[in-house]
Amino acid sequence: MAMDWEPVWLTLKLAGLTTLILLLAGTPLAWWLSRTQCACRNLVSAVVALPLVLPPTVLGFYLLLLLGPQGAIGQLTTSLGLGTLPFTLPGLVVGSVLYSLPFVVQPVRNAFEAMGPRPMEVAAILHASPLYAFFTVALPLARPGLLTGAVLGFAHTVGEFGVVLMIGGNIPGETRVLSVAIYDHVEALEYTQAHWLSGGMLLFSFLVVFFMYRLEQRMETGRHEH
Repeated sequence: MAMDWEPVWLTLKLAGLTTLILLLAGTPLAWWLSRTQCACRNLVSAVVALPLVLPPTVLGFYLLLLLGPQGAIGQLTTSLGLGTLPFTLPGLVVGSVLYSLPFVVQPVRNAFEAMGPRPMEVAAILHASPLYAFFTVALPLARPGLLTGAVLGFAHTVGEFGVVLMIGGNIPGETRVLSVAIYDHVEALEYTQAHWLSGGMLLFSFLVVFFMYRLEQRMETGRHEH
């Protein structure tokens, strides 16, 4: 039996791109949510957390409409000569970023809030600019939260099914990710292939959870030592 590695590499590529984008975009958002007193803070927090309770097929359906030929973003990308995003890897990335957003933003936000205002106040007293203090003080202190967010975002993207199926379909070599490949094998009664892929995901998920507990334990030990 030859193992089809294409969905595995595509899934890892999708998860890597999604995690990178989420860290770059989600970290400033988490910082803003942890510091702002804006009246719209709860509204933004609710929007960020929405994928936690929203069925993935619902999110995928509305993204399909929005990014499709008749959607606002679809018309914009078409006018720019980029075509439409559904059933492409960029479309999968957009859906994955939105669906995994709370899994990255929330741990990073918690880390920023646990830091408290004191470190930034000290940096300001020492005449550090807000941007310089953010990169040299806030980010190093929030490193455990950043690491947790990266691991959760990557793992959550690897396990996605509903969103990627709705917006990406099932195109071999283009949008056929690991979860969709397992579904295909089960539908075709190819249980051996489904076992191999599912067993790999089971092991991966266990290692992620184990790593998260180990990280929490180390963080707790570090807090007690200080």
